[in-house]
Formats: sequence, C-alpha cells, structure tokens
Amino acid sequence: MKHSTFAIEKQVPGVLALEDGRCFSGISVGFEGLATGEVVFNAATLGYQGILTDPSYAGQIVAMTSPQIGNVGINPEDNESAVKPAIRGFIMRELSSRVSNWRATESLPDFLQRHQIVALSEVDTRSIAQHLRSHGTKRGVIASGDWNREELIQKAKDSPRLEDLDFTEQLSVSAPVEWTEPHFKVIQAEIQEPICSKKIVVLDFGVKQSILRSLVSLGAKVVVVPARTSAEDVMKLKPDGVVLSNGPGDPARLDFAVAEVAKLLGKVPIFGIALGHQLLGRALGASTSRLPFSHQGTQPVMDKQTGKVAMTSQNHSFCVDEKTLPSEVEVTHVNVHDGTVEGLRHKSLPVFSVQFQPEGGPRDAAFIFEQFLRV
Repeated sequence: MKHSTFAIEKQVPGVLALEDGRCFSGISVGFEGLATGEVVFNAATLGYQGILTDPSYAGQIVAMTSPQIGNVGINPEDNESAVKPAIRGFIMRELSSRVSNWRATESLPDFLQRHQIVALSEVDTRSIAQHLRSHGTKRGVIASGDWNREELIQKAKDSPRLEDLDFTEQLSVSAPVEWTEPHFKVIQAEIQEPICSKKIVVLDFGVKQSILRSLVSLGAKVVVVPARTSAEDVMKLKPDGVVLSNGPGDPARLDFAVAEVAKLLGKVPIFGIALGHQLLGRALGASTSRLPFSHQGTQPVMDKQTGKVAMTSQNHSFCVDEKTLPSEVEVTHVNVHDGTVEGLRHKSLPVFSVQFQPEGGPRDAAFIFEQFLRV
C-alpha cells in the first residue's frame, strides 16, 4: 500500500444538506449511509488522518478546504484515538486516486468504509466555507445515494445541536491507565532529551494521543483518568501536575468537571488544553460562549507578552469570555483574526491554559509542554 492507485468502482451520488436549505452535491467515497452533525470547514493543508481520528470532532461533519485529500493514505501511527472515530462525516473537493507514502497501510476510502464514515468527494468545499463564514455554523445531513433533498433538510433541522450532546462517556477512558508510548521516530528526532520524570495525571475528555506522546517524550510519567474522576481521587494519585485534555462539545454541559477542577486549584499545577482551557476558565469563574463559526485548522495566535505570533492547530466552537475573567487571571494569548482568548494564566497559582493544541499540525507552540513540566 506504500505506493498504489485505486478507483471508486461505483459512482454513487451524495449530498450535504444544511438546516437553512442550502445543499451541496458530490460523489460518495466512504460508507454508504446517512449521518447528521454540526457542519464545519477545516483549512488545514495536511493531517487529515489526525482530523478523522481526533475525538474533538465528535458530532461534526468536516469539510476540508485543501484541494486534494488522501494522497498519503492512512497509517496506524497517526491515529489520535484508539476508539472508533467519532466524526460524523467527511467532505473533500478531490479524493486523490494515488497513495504514495512509505508509512501508508491503507487508502483513505478503505479507512472510511471500515469505520462507517459517510464521505463525499467532488464537492465545492470553497462554497461551503464561504457559506458558513457568512451565515454561521449549521447543522447538516451528509448522505450517499438518491435522497429527497427536502427530506434531508428537515432531518438537519430536527437533528440535535452540539450544545445538547455529551460525549464524555463515549470518549473517556473507563478506568485509570498508564500511558508509556512516546512520539514515533519521525517526530521524536525533533525533541530534545527528556527534561523531567514528573507524574502527570490527564483528565480525559477526549484526549489526543499526540498530547500523551508529547508528555512521555519529555520524560513525564503519564496516567490517564476518566473525565468524571473526583479531585480527591486525582490527588490520591499524588500527581506533580494535572492536564485537562481537549475534547468535543459545550463546556457548559460539563459542570461536574468544572466543580472538581475548582477543588484542584492551589493544590497542584494545572494545564488546560482546548476544551480543558474552557473548563479551567469556568472553574476560575469565567463564562464561555459559542463562536459565530468554529475555529478549525491552522489559526494565528499572538503571545501578548512577547508579541510573537505562532501558527497553531485548532478545533473549537466555544470560547472563554474575556470580560468575565476575575482580576487574578490574565489573558496570555489572543487569536489574531478575531481577538478571542487563546490562553490564560493565574497571577499567583501555577495554573495556565491554551485554547489551541500545542502538539498538533504546526509545531510552533510545542514548547508549551516544556513550560508546564518545568513549573
């Protein structure tokens, strides 16, 4: 499979129907079925396998704006989760008919069919992105086969909103588990020698495996615990630090986690990532709200202290409201495009967070893991 070509044997039509009545046609290249979800576009130019397997995309239908997808195939090392992908659907402008990569073990269509992910190619993804940018995030239905479009539009209208869904039980580990796997050799070669041997407890709200690999590669001893683990049980593990992981959905639905995180403040260093950043913000007394449209793919983020801009990997539909932050918390990073909060720091406690994912895509911000482990 390292170098091969393939062709989609059956040219089965497909369609993406949005709740506002807009429809986009394509060709089915994945599982033949129907799925509903929140429709977002992702402007990343690489890493489609990470997107497909990232638990943070649970409940979403993702349209890739990069013109061609699938050219490097699929390999087991790049999966971001060991569980079945939670993404609802996948949309491309063009599916590459050639797989050419020394690490590839299967083609993208084989992966999509094996995991029963409905997917379309030959879709005008630029128009999807423009529509969502102008009208905001929409619920949608992705379907293969010959469907009545009015019926699909109604299904989109009747589908649950992301705010109404809780994926915690589906994505989180069921019991504490030690993670010992570092980055694979391609990335490990870029990392310096381990800097510590601290014990880090990761609260799993849908954690990416690359986050765990990043911590282990720097020498940390990592224990992943269920999202509903109490603060008392976390402290029984005698951690040197706690990571609040990424994950999907609305942080306002996870009040149980916010309450336990609040109990950890001042007892142990805490680092929040993505959803974990939003949960930490709420635990510190701030509120969160929905963005007009999701931040997906590569986003520029400015460090307010240095003025430097880093290109970061992101996937979130909610943000921390800066005006609701207490005086003892300061904003450390902001989104260059819209000024939304991308990082927080407590002024007196060893507590900080970032909205972006330091390990993902561009590695401009990978050093943040070192900052946390040196606290």
